[in-house]
Amino acid sequence: MNQASGVRAALQHADFRRFAFGRFFATLAWQMLGVAVGWQVYSITRDPLDLGLVGLAQFLPFFLLVLPAGQLADRMDRRLLIVIAYVIEILCVLVLIGFTWSGSREILWVFFAMGLFGAGRALWMPTSQAMTVNLVPQSAFPAAVAFNSTLFESAVIVGPALGGLLYAFGESVTVDHGAMWVYVSALSILVVVLWLMFGIRPVRAPPTEAKFAWHELAEGFRFVLRRRTVLGAISLDLFAVLFGGATALLPMFAADILHVGPEGLGLLRTAPGVGAALTAIWLARQPISRHAGRWMFGGVAVFGVSTVVFGLSTSFWLSCFALFCLGAGDMVSVFVRHLLVQLETPDAIRGRVSAVSSMFIGASNELGEFESGLTASWWGPVTAVTVGGAACLVIVGVYWRLFPELRRLDRFPQPGS
Repeated sequence: MNQASGVRAALQHADFRRFAFGRFFATLAWQMLGVAVGWQVYSITRDPLDLGLVGLAQFLPFFLLVLPAGQLADRMDRRLLIVIAYVIEILCVLVLIGFTWSGSREILWVFFAMGLFGAGRALWMPTSQAMTVNLVPQSAFPAAVAFNSTLFESAVIVGPALGGLLYAFGESVTVDHGAMWVYVSALSILVVVLWLMFGIRPVRAPPTEAKFAWHELAEGFRFVLRRRTVLGAISLDLFAVLFGGATALLPMFAADILHVGPEGLGLLRTAPGVGAALTAIWLARQPISRHAGRWMFGGVAVFGVSTVVFGLSTSFWLSCFALFCLGAGDMVSVFVRHLLVQLETPDAIRGRVSAVSSMFIGASNELGEFESGLTASWWGPVTAVTVGGAACLVIVGVYWRLFPELRRLDRFPQPGS
């Protein structure tokens, strides 16, 4: 089945349509919030470490809950878990609305709200990864992944720009309440997401007679350790983004280096999404069928080089272009990793393996934000981002030698092989 017909086959299923567009709207809401939270926190404290602590606040509950969430995804209705996750995220937005409305400058409330988001993310991330393959025919699964990626990156394009514009407009209308416009809009969108997810039929993994056992939480780790291509793919992403992540510092770059307002910050956060979305469209039309491992290494290398260029740039448009290339490289590696993990994993443990993959991704994203904020408080933002990008390139070289199985990976495996 070619990719275009695969997308049509996937979209014929109402549950997949609800799921895909629900994820699109949820991503849109959270991209808007990312701009508002970052700009609001930096406006209050002017401390890059606080930008890093926003990421750490999300990571800690995520780290504690994601493995049990993967176990639940293999035993419960996956649709129900996703609904619960979005209820938790709605509570997160309500806390942010209350914080902004009160006029408080105590950003511990923001950290608490981000902790709620991390808890919700721990539920929906492994569950949604495990659930997609249950909503479409197996032959349409690669196309469904590409379609989901296209929608995701479209939201990453629109969300930050919309959030930045809403923030700037809100500031001009109601001084010091620009964030409120973003938070209320995001709350409305998440209510729509909840309605869409409620409409999906219950989705369960194959039934098991085994009772819940704590040692099963480690089954995903054991599977990953046995599959070196999977281990190499997800750990490469972890270390590359951990050292090469610059998104946490975008409010600082926008305000102090590039001298643009919240709308400029929105465009900076949009640029990686534009690169990733165009790459996802290309992948949907011309899917990677050969030399998958080399494509992944190449994508991560582009990510690292682009991070270095962004760190050294003092031009707004050059910075946008570097972030565009960063998103394109990241999309290639994400596409290869996601297909590799899902197609190699039996459905009975897909939730637990997806939880392990989600833990690696969460560590790279949120801990990467904390690492960026911490090093920026030590060395300044330019040195922190530049050194991080260079470290990403070193990781690529190390993994090229350390994981020859991944380097030599040609075609994707058959499902569950």
